[in-house]
Amino acid sequence: MHTSTNGKLQSRVRFACGLTLVAGFAIGAAVSAAAQGSGTADGEWRYIGGDAAHTRSSPLDQIDASNFEDLEVAWVWRGDNFGPTVDYLYRSTPIYVDGLLYTVAGQRRTVVAIDPATGETVWTYREPHTTRYERGMRNNYGKGVAYAEVDGRGVIFTSSPGFFLHALDAKTGRPVENWGAPVAVDGFSQTGVVDLLPDLVRDWEPWLESGFTYDPEYGIPEELGSISSSSPPIVVNGVVIVGNVHEQGYYQTRIENIPGDILGYDARTGEFLWKFHVIPRPGEFGHETWENDAWKATGDVSSWAPMSADPERGIVYIPTNPPTIDFYGGFRPGNNLYGTSVIALNVRTGERVWHFQTVHHDIWNFDNPTAPVLMDVTVDGQPTPIVVQTSKQGFAYTFNRETGEPVWPIVERPVPQSDLPGETLSPTQPFPTKPLAFELQGLTVNDLIDFTPELRAEAVEIIKDYKLGPLFNPPIQVDHPSGLRSFVSCPAGASNIYGPNSADPRTGILYVSSLRGCRSENIVPGTQMDDPEDIMTTGRTISDWVVADRGDFRGPQGLPIFKPPYSSITAIDMNTGEHLWQIPNGDTPDRIKNNAALAGVDLPPTGVQSHPVTMVTGTLLVHAEGVAGHPLLHATDKRTGEKIGTVDLPALGQYGMMTFMHEGQQYIVVQVASTVERFPGSLAALRLP
Repeated sequence: MHTSTNGKLQSRVRFACGLTLVAGFAIGAAVSAAAQGSGTADGEWRYIGGDAAHTRSSPLDQIDASNFEDLEVAWVWRGDNFGPTVDYLYRSTPIYVDGLLYTVAGQRRTVVAIDPATGETVWTYREPHTTRYERGMRNNYGKGVAYAEVDGRGVIFTSSPGFFLHALDAKTGRPVENWGAPVAVDGFSQTGVVDLLPDLVRDWEPWLESGFTYDPEYGIPEELGSISSSSPPIVVNGVVIVGNVHEQGYYQTRIENIPGDILGYDARTGEFLWKFHVIPRPGEFGHETWENDAWKATGDVSSWAPMSADPERGIVYIPTNPPTIDFYGGFRPGNNLYGTSVIALNVRTGERVWHFQTVHHDIWNFDNPTAPVLMDVTVDGQPTPIVVQTSKQGFAYTFNRETGEPVWPIVERPVPQSDLPGETLSPTQPFPTKPLAFELQGLTVNDLIDFTPELRAEAVEIIKDYKLGPLFNPPIQVDHPSGLRSFVSCPAGASNIYGPNSADPRTGILYVSSLRGCRSENIVPGTQMDDPEDIMTTGRTISDWVVADRGDFRGPQGLPIFKPPYSSITAIDMNTGEHLWQIPNGDTPDRIKNNAALAGVDLPPTGVQSHPVTMVTGTLLVHAEGVAGHPLLHATDKRTGEKIGTVDLPALGQYGMMTFMHEGQQYIVVQVASTVERFPGSLAALRLP
């Protein structure tokens, strides 16, 4: 399932592929053991998730229950100074290493070093402009950078929208000497960079048969596909592992695209080490799950969410998304490995250690949207190393991270089948028995709003036009013989990238951010939506069915159609798989409190309609309300869910946050955004006076 080569493009040369089931072992490499430790030792925050395990947790406790409400804003760093910024998509979590903060900003994804005491910009690095960048599907979705110590020097690694990998000196921002290979594009440094595309396409059959000459400025032609990056690479035991991203499946109209294979590079030299095929080739494990030779053309299956790793065992954990096109997969029959899966790879070789597919033949946009979280817990009296993947469908899939065995049974259960012409769904899907779902799954009359009899009656009338169903409700086309206008899928994204989970490795408690929501996509013939002039249109063959428009399933009087809470934080004890508590995210929004239809109604706290943003410290669960909430930062008791204190933020908190200790003071840094353009795409640092 991997290939190895010297990293230079060799036209039309096929390389041998093989797969071996092996256990992951720690390896000696350029990165020191200390650099691959918890990530938060000595008050640092070396990964976007704090540590390689992506717990978003730090043992720091200078800020505690007694002084949380004394926090003050120390500085605000303006990300909108780095070019156009779509503020509600600002998702970059800074890292803090050796006295500096590092992040990315703007659609160009400029790398920035920041003074942690003052917010002053120390250095910046921006990749030269290319047409490849212009074709990037998620340029403003950059989630940060990676760090490693290589031969005693700190190095920042970043992957760009144009799909290049850069290695920069952490103190100066200059490209690392004698690293990577020259790129034949004007303006590029002749060192410190790797063009990722040649390594991606080298053994890919559509490229080998295309007859195209590779153009490093433009990338690969649209008829073959397009690929970019979203999350940063992760560096484990001297290997830089690089993921990727494609355009969202609900915008796609054509069936061909490039697979998002996982790439591994030597952190010391930039040499290409290995590649893992996310769509198995003939002879590889899982190839038979792509029927009718669909593997030849179908693409996507990217790893756009962040990765996590176990450096001690030498394993990296890859969350993936569905294959090409959401809500219709008739052109790709079969279960479609490794779409919507968790894949454990040997860091040194790129070989599969184990995998688990969380959705077979995924058409529901149920990609695994957050980094897998690693913890050491005690299950039934036995020390157990686990990895937990929360999902858009509201489950927390839990595995022994060394063997891939489910910690608690995950059973295959029958699910409804499709009557959309050409579609064949999997007859079963995997359902965890523990932990229980943390969000509403499916929609019934009993789930509808019931604040007043009138609202409930109106909601009941609304749902008569829609095909309701359980989890994995199959889509139906517009002009369905039943006369229904669309189907309803619930949840639409219970766990999602907007609110990454956090965990307390000291107690084994996982804190899940979730949003209650349903979606109804209108499914129409692909010819109605295909636009050959759109630069984002990739592939050649128009799909029989595609998504026409989104979001037409709404509740009565501008209110949600379902009962609250509208968003939540759920604490799950991963030693037992039991829910400890669940609290709404924030109070009841003003637009609901002041709705005329609710005059005189005594409302419970409903929570706001956005994913909460969480982080764990030595004594607190710290959280912001997200882009639909209020500009507030809360502290909550980790064990009970009881609110401890609240402070003001200069703007709405979003995506993630982090903490670090600098010159004896603990800081909390929150990504902030504002629809009133007060602090779009910025960072706010708080500390005690």
